[in-house]
Amino acid sequence: RLLLTTVNKDPVDHEASQPFSPFSASAAAFVPVQQQAARSSSLSAWKDETVVGITAPVGFFDPLGLSKGKDDATMSHYRESELKHGRVAMAACLGWYLNAAGVHPAFNSELSNNPLEAAQQLAPVGWIQFVLGCGAIEWLAEKIKERPGYKAGDLLGAAYWVDDSDEGWVDYQNKEINNGRLAMVAFMGIFVQDLFYGNYGDMIFIKQ
Repeated sequence: RLLLTTVNKDPVDHEASQPFSPFSASAAAFVPVQQQAARSSSLSAWKDETVVGITAPVGFFDPLGLSKGKDDATMSHYRESELKHGRVAMAACLGWYLNAAGVHPAFNSELSNNPLEAAQQLAPVGWIQFVLGCGAIEWLAEKIKERPGYKAGDLLGAAYWVDDSDEGWVDYQNKEINNGRLAMVAFMGIFVQDLFYGNYGDMIFIKQ
């Protein structure tokens, strides 16, 4: 009786221990499809829940399809990068205009009014200050991201006091994003204009 129990039990255990059964293979074949559907659903949910940055007349602008198949974490990272580059571009445009107008009190105002030439004339101590300053800001930003409830780009913690149900706050954020997008495109044009043609000043109201 003990022998029969052992013989009957062994095939069952043996079959259960098989890692590559037909059912397992069939289930594995459907995993990529399920993951792809989940990612697509995640992107759709992100677009439905996001009210900032999707503005008329363009709407959700992604002609290259970079957001396709991305999850919430990746889309949040994209938004963080967009805000950061937009803010830097707006500051760069302002600094460019001031420098081109002759407003640069640092280093006894001896630097060129051409921002590209001024960058070459900047003393090493100036570049060290610039790099250390940027590094300190980046370090501080990374620390702020560790706090609970952090929202992409919200380094000052405004999301703790107001949310996206406030139309005025949403309008403010849309203005920042759109101005940042414009500044990124504008700075590329300004840089190319100076680099290839040596024109760094006002090209709209310049006297002919």
